[in-house]
Amino acid sequence: MKKSLFIGFIALTAIYACNSEKKENTEETSDAEVTENVMKEAEEIAAPNTLTSKEKEEGWKLLFDGKTTDGWRGYQKESFPAAWNIDKGALHIQGSGRGEAGAQDGGDIVYDQEFADFHLTVEWMVDSAANSGILYRGKEEFDYIWKTAPEMQVLDNKHHPDAKLGKNGNRQAGSLYDLIAADPQNFKGHGTWNRAEVIAKGNDIVHIQNGDTVVQYTIGSDEMANLIANSKWADIGNDDWGNIASKGYIALQDHGDDVWFRNIKIKELK
Repeated sequence: MKKSLFIGFIALTAIYACNSEKKENTEETSDAEVTENVMKEAEEIAAPNTLTSKEKEEGWKLLFDGKTTDGWRGYQKESFPAAWNIDKGALHIQGSGRGEAGAQDGGDIVYDQEFADFHLTVEWMVDSAANSGILYRGKEEFDYIWKTAPEMQVLDNKHHPDAKLGKNGNRQAGSLYDLIAADPQNFKGHGTWNRAEVIAKGNDIVHIQNGDTVVQYTIGSDEMANLIANSKWADIGNDDWGNIASKGYIALQDHGDDVWFRNIKIKELK
């Protein structure tokens, strides 16, 4: 009898040990699955020129796929300028050294759809002493789109002379060009990716640079009218520049320097 009880005890112990081992293995598998899912999610978030599942659900649209120039064309042109190319998954304007005139086969590019209220995100990187811009709600009425469109400045603050021009830093990276200085000024430096965001809702506009809100303004306000009257915009041949269109094109500027743009995404706001 004692021998039978002992054998039974051993059998129960073995079963318990086996079940415990299975439980531990199950927990280990579960942890591994969680880790794998987290890694997949991180990869999805980090993958350039793609939309995550969450972004798709939220209504974001990809304006550049990293492989083609579909949707983009030259300002006041039907074709895409040859001075722009795709370099390492980014739209790249090849430096011409000709400043705003750009290369003969260059010029600003626009996305061929007008947007009204939106949240735009762009990652940009500049070469040393490079200058460019992200323009929005622009029209094709003048020789340059900046004559109708507000510009979020793209600049190497350390090496480009424009950083010291204007007033109080209002030509530095992230600024509403020549009007409102980006504050705080958090440009990461040339050769490094910076993240720009523009939120436009009615007449209210916000610039976000590298996660910080750096500019806020209201189109048509007295403040804007005073700023425009005391800026380069007062002499550009567009007397009504302050009456920025409620809907227009998004553009990337060719200012004669090497600049790269990627992760260009937009969400239209209602």
